[in-house]
Amino acid sequence: MSDNYLIGLDYGSESARGVLIDTVSGRQIASHTHAYRHGIMTRQLAGGTLLPHGWALQNAADYLEAAEIILGKLGRGRRVASIGVGFTASSPLPATRTGIALSRLQPDNPHAYVKLWKHGAAQQYADAINARGGAFLAHFGGRLSGEWLLAKAVQIATESPATWKATDKFIESGDWLVWQLTGNEVRSLGFAAYKAQYLDGEGYPDGILPDLDSRLTAPKRIGSPAGSLTEAWRKKTGIEGSAVVAVAVIDSHVVLPAIGAVKTGSLVGALGTSAAYLLLSEQYQPLPEGIEGVARDGSIRDLWCYEAGQASFGDTLSWFVKQFPRADTPSESFRLYNHEAASYYPDKNPLVALDWWNGNRVPLADSRLSGMLVGIGMDTTATAIYRTLMESLCFGARSIVELFEAGKIEIDRVLMTSGLAQNNPLLVQIMADVMDRPIDVPALDNPTAVGAAIHGAVAGGVVADYHEGAARFGARGYRQYKPDKTQAAAYAPLYRIYRNMAASTDVRRAMHSLRSADV
Repeated sequence: MSDNYLIGLDYGSESARGVLIDTVSGRQIASHTHAYRHGIMTRQLAGGTLLPHGWALQNAADYLEAAEIILGKLGRGRRVASIGVGFTASSPLPATRTGIALSRLQPDNPHAYVKLWKHGAAQQYADAINARGGAFLAHFGGRLSGEWLLAKAVQIATESPATWKATDKFIESGDWLVWQLTGNEVRSLGFAAYKAQYLDGEGYPDGILPDLDSRLTAPKRIGSPAGSLTEAWRKKTGIEGSAVVAVAVIDSHVVLPAIGAVKTGSLVGALGTSAAYLLLSEQYQPLPEGIEGVARDGSIRDLWCYEAGQASFGDTLSWFVKQFPRADTPSESFRLYNHEAASYYPDKNPLVALDWWNGNRVPLADSRLSGMLVGIGMDTTATAIYRTLMESLCFGARSIVELFEAGKIEIDRVLMTSGLAQNNPLLVQIMADVMDRPIDVPALDNPTAVGAAIHGAVAGGVVADYHEGAARFGARGYRQYKPDKTQAAAYAPLYRIYRNMAASTDVRRAMHSLRSADV
């Protein structure tokens, strides 16, 4: 009997989702979502230990619980050819040599937990690394982000030497989950290159921390098999068949084959809690100023992938709706705000905002920056502010596109994906107007999880390559948003104001001062 199914797992910031795909028809036949038991811990641990300002932690045990439930729901009694994993990043954790998460052994120690990507307390250590410099920063614009693995390793070693001494392995949560599922510590080149500055032929950077290299492992490129599901996990989940598990992929990157972005010139915006922008190219060009990083074979095999992003995207709108609700449920509040915001036009809504509500990722790589709203008056409505926040997100996206263009990297097609892109047509239309270019949104449910399944299919030999995987299991149609030329012209002066605000060193200095309470 052949293995007839693929499973793709998408681990986001607050929940995990899985899809089951029939290898014959290529269709999704089931999906399941599971919220993490402990969520995102920003104020205290489950046991009551208080956390400092700027911390964002997760419990690795939640990932295992989600995997057991989702794999059991989707795979029990079925023959599964492969399993792919997409995981939010950078979210590293300390573990023992056998793979036990340190938080299981030290539940009251904050440094023993997963440091989620939005954990901003490591920025000062990234700043110190950047000040020293080094050749390993060449593909990352000369600077690290405090979100990434190296800065978080230095934070643990500096603030809790005993924790670092007990850390045999410092590992991205996606790689750690693959280790648990297969029994093999096999790391992903995507995580290693983009989040730990690994360079093929040179390894991880020297001079960051003594013995850091011993806590890391050389990675494999995406689409590689890490091993098959262990017997213990087969018993837990009831999965049969070969069940080959692929190396993990960064969640924003894993979506690429699902939406047909498998060739040069494709620019993809993965619009989630935060936003990532990925530009694929056959030819290497020096990293454009302000863009976060570039690596080969970490996203789609045999292509360079340039990465940029906004530290806050969907969570900016979620924050506003939660603070200023219009109805009993967030979904109804969103519906009402979007309905009313559709009638607000740029020339009738004289507000401009900076989209730095969770810091700035590109071009400043500074998590200490914050949001800003200019033009508010006694006649300003909540809907006007909501619309302005949407516009600010689109201004931030346009500024990133302009950085790519300034670096002379060709953009043939722009795609936007995620539930937000599918479910908020007003936002995508504003994006098309602000950018003054057409935007395609794939007609595909659960695209990130489907992308993970395609990575698994490549690793398991179900398909020969990502082109075949995209054709068999990916999107089969797109909705195109075309720019309204009148609206595009009306956004031009507002965008200039946005750029001037973003360029102001006085504004950034004030934000730093307020964040440190040094006023």
